[in-house]
Amino acid sequence: MALAAFEDTAMLSPADIPEPAAQAPPRPDSSSARSPVCRAAGLGLAALARVLAGASVRWIASQPDTCQRIYFANHTSHLDALVIWSSLPQAVREVTRPVAAKDYWSRGIVRRWLATEVFDAILIDRTDIKVHQSPVDLMLREAGSTHSLIVFPEGSRSVTGEVGEFKSGLYYLAKKRPEIELVPVHIDNLNRVLPRGEFLPVPLLSCISFGPPLWLERGEAKLDFLARARRAVMALKE
Repeated sequence: MALAAFEDTAMLSPADIPEPAAQAPPRPDSSSARSPVCRAAGLGLAALARVLAGASVRWIASQPDTCQRIYFANHTSHLDALVIWSSLPQAVREVTRPVAAKDYWSRGIVRRWLATEVFDAILIDRTDIKVHQSPVDLMLREAGSTHSLIVFPEGSRSVTGEVGEFKSGLYYLAKKRPEIELVPVHIDNLNRVLPRGEFLPVPLLSCISFGPPLWLERGEAKLDFLARARRAVMALKE
């Protein structure tokens, strides 16, 4: 999610899962109570990510906002989630939570501390997925009515740099919470900053583009919505 040595399994995208039969009630929001050390670590990692990636940030027909959103992006590098997170203003970062794999981020004290205390990530157990305890329900329950999410609908990193087909999790998120803004994000050149299999980043200029929000339209079929969301990300490429 953040550093060069992180594996492909570090980030969990909404995956193809059965649609839950009923929507669980949202969990009451809990205010972030991160310690000064955790806040300082977050600021430091955000600054480091911007330096390593040399990322320029574009907002196209949208603006940074603390309103509840789901940022969905193409997946190119281990640095993706951190660079998107660090591209947001601090006030927006405070209410934005990456979605991550519990089996990876629970291993080791440092990794667990980064995930839970610094990034405030939502950890998903990929080994025990049930219809009545779906990752989508967990994401929305943890997001409550205030937190935004960062997800990667392709499900795995692209080798060619092309945006792959989107999996169905994004559709279910939009269907269960149709009022939440879905903001497409395109990451350009980050796969060259940290190529697959490399440990150290290569300083290059990358570009993070945030597009206009979209929503699931009434009666829109799953495949039509996923294709439209994918086109929204691709349209942001320079």
